[in-house]
Amino acid sequence: MFATLSDRLTATFKNLRGKGRLSEADIDATAREIRIALLEADVALPVVKDFVAAIKERARGEEVSGALNPAQQVVKIVNEELVQILGGETRRLRYAKTGPTVIMLAGLQGAGKTTLAAKLALWLKEQGKTPLLVACDLQRPNAVQQLQVNGEKVGVPVFAPEAGNGVGDPVSVARASIEEAKRKLHDVVIVDTAGRLGVDSEMMAQAIGIRDAVQPDETLFVVDAMIGQDALTTAQAFLDGVGYDGVVLTKLDGDARGGAALSIRHVTGRPVMFASTGEKLTDFDVFHPDRMASRILDMGDVLTLIEQAEKAFDQEEALKAAQKLSDGDFTLDDFLSQMQQLKKLGSMTSILKMLPGMGQIREQLDNFDEREIDRVEAIIRSMTPAERANPKVIDGSRRARIAKGSGRTVTDVNGLVDRFFEARKMMMQMARGGGMPGMPGMPGMGAGAGSKRVTAKQKAKTKAKGGQRKSGNPAKAAQEAAAAKAKAAEAKPNPFGIGEDIDYEAAAAQLELPKDFSKFLK
Repeated sequence: MFATLSDRLTATFKNLRGKGRLSEADIDATAREIRIALLEADVALPVVKDFVAAIKERARGEEVSGALNPAQQVVKIVNEELVQILGGETRRLRYAKTGPTVIMLAGLQGAGKTTLAAKLALWLKEQGKTPLLVACDLQRPNAVQQLQVNGEKVGVPVFAPEAGNGVGDPVSVARASIEEAKRKLHDVVIVDTAGRLGVDSEMMAQAIGIRDAVQPDETLFVVDAMIGQDALTTAQAFLDGVGYDGVVLTKLDGDARGGAALSIRHVTGRPVMFASTGEKLTDFDVFHPDRMASRILDMGDVLTLIEQAEKAFDQEEALKAAQKLSDGDFTLDDFLSQMQQLKKLGSMTSILKMLPGMGQIREQLDNFDEREIDRVEAIIRSMTPAERANPKVIDGSRRARIAKGSGRTVTDVNGLVDRFFEARKMMMQMARGGGMPGMPGMPGMGAGAGSKRVTAKQKAKTKAKGGQRKSGNPAKAAQEAAAAKAKAAEAKPNPFGIGEDIDYEAAAAQLELPKDFSKFLK
């Protein structure tokens, strides 16, 4: 949604890097680029003016002129101002002190109210609530049936005494739903109302009648984030006509410019409370202004990723997998299990986009083939239990059979097996505290991405042989061997115990490794 805006802002900040001090010209140029980026993203003009004015004022102040890194300070200012435009703090639902909490949804037809009602019901169910969906959209053909189908998918009952399709009184249905909720002990009532293709007096009158009948604790305006500046006109019309407490943005996964999402809070004064980010009923969450600002500035959204992982991953299974990695018993079955849990988080593209700096490879992410995971799964499932447990037994004939069974090529099978061994080796090293290979300045890491790692055992072996590597020159190698032999005869027994049991704790101490590292030498 905000890809274009994100790219423009990131390019603008690149021009500031490396400057020890920002001049007036630098600040004006940066403000101009930010203004253009916001206008291109379809942000409302009054919002752009206020936003740019605030940035210029702060950029000329002491917080930038006295900063060690002015460029980073400007990025910090833009981030903070974006958070303010998007609402500042996260706005949570208000629940009624007595009786069921009533939430009324309003908005134009096509904004996604009916689907969003089911998404909100599922989210509330996950929060420990017992919601009831109410079908008050009796105008649109099959709107009632759509709500009933979605309600069944999320396991939430639907109150629908009228069939709809232009027949029935939505106000009486809404009024009766409160008694139904009290009778069946539902603590939240979600009222789905009718929309129109445009704002009209009949729709407003109906929405006001439903509002007066149920006295909602929260009235949410549902708006399609892809309709551009018209979203602001509609939002203001609903605010003046029906009134609402918060906004819900739908279709944030679309490819529109998305400026309306940035403008709506500033123009209406009502916070964005929820956001729908996909077609699945689980693609829905609380709107966090600070996290959205981080995404726009290509800083990632790691907190949301962690929250999704906590919901999707089985903690007990994760601990078992970590133990298997540490013990070196990680198999293709375990790999398949982890991959299936990863799929619960959603598409790989959406997961990777939550990581900082991924905007720089957006084109590659957009071209990523999500079916590749299914192909890998097909290859693993075409293996026998013995092959999954020990991929080393997979010879040429077995690979041909696996390729035929999975509908892939032998090259694909070879690639998967090779990547598995490499990944397992790296993950085992990380699980044992060695860190990522090929990174300088960290425990257990090589001098560079292409450097050859020397393990603790190799170091121990080298020291045991005299502390030097064998020369490639035969004559010199013979001299070195004789000198090493003479030195070994005179030396005291070393902690590595050549020809006897090895003292691992002493070996770890000699290698200047942490004391706990001795168990890994074993």
